[in-house]
Amino acid sequence: MKPIIVVAIDFSDGSLNALHFAIQTANCVDANIMLVWVEKKQNNMSIYANASDPRLEVKKRFEEIIETHTPELKNGKFMFKMRNGKIYREIVNQAKYHDAIMIVAGTHGASGFEEFWIGSNAYKIVTYSECPVVTIRNEYSCKKTIKKIVFPIDSTQDTRQKLPFCARLAKYYNAEILLVSLYSSEHETIKEIVDGYTDQVRKYLSEREIKNETFSLQADNLTNSTINFALEHDADLIAIMTEQESATSNLLLGNYAQQMVNHSPIPVLSIRSKSIYDYQTK
Repeated sequence: MKPIIVVAIDFSDGSLNALHFAIQTANCVDANIMLVWVEKKQNNMSIYANASDPRLEVKKRFEEIIETHTPELKNGKFMFKMRNGKIYREIVNQAKYHDAIMIVAGTHGASGFEEFWIGSNAYKIVTYSECPVVTIRNEYSCKKTIKKIVFPIDSTQDTRQKLPFCARLAKYYNAEILLVSLYSSEHETIKEIVDGYTDQVRKYLSEREIKNETFSLQADNLTNSTINFALEHDADLIAIMTEQESATSNLLLGNYAQQMVNHSPIPVLSIRSKSIYDYQTK
């Protein structure tokens, strides 16, 4: 049975952009794609032509999307599901039901209408999902392949737990992993911990013949430092833990993962520390 990638769809440009990323990944890992739409309470500003029964319009749109994009999906197939309830919960439950390897979601829609719900729910999906989640901003232009993955490393023990999944993804894409040692403090003890974790990660990747390069940054703001590094190195993906270390200057702005999801112009791969699976054993 092929693995499944779940894509949260609200028909905004952002969610359709997420679909392009999912197709690209599905072709690399030989996966099927499940498109999921969640019904919300109706209001007076409907984007659906058939206001009496929006599900008919949604079904029609899904069929059009599948017809358009099927030639792009090399070996897998498309499926779609319409659900009812809390958006983030229904997306996460659908992924759990299929034991999905990944959820892909846009970080904000193209309209202020309430129907475009992906943006406001993206971080909630990241927070509650047991499988990895990739979030993509509306304006990001998906490339044909992933060549560089930024792998930030801090002083928390969980920082290394994203390694098995990232290594597998890099293998599929034949991508290079850029290891970034982030020093949130100038204390030598903190730097020694980060450097030790970095050495472990580098050894793991080298033993598996995965291309990697190591960098180090003194980072007062972990979010800005990570994003700027990724932009400077023309990276295609940033991999983070959802419970990443927070520097003092970040606290008023929200946690690291939330800031990354909301502000990174580059797709962000988020992995929960409490639900890490070694995908190499699957």
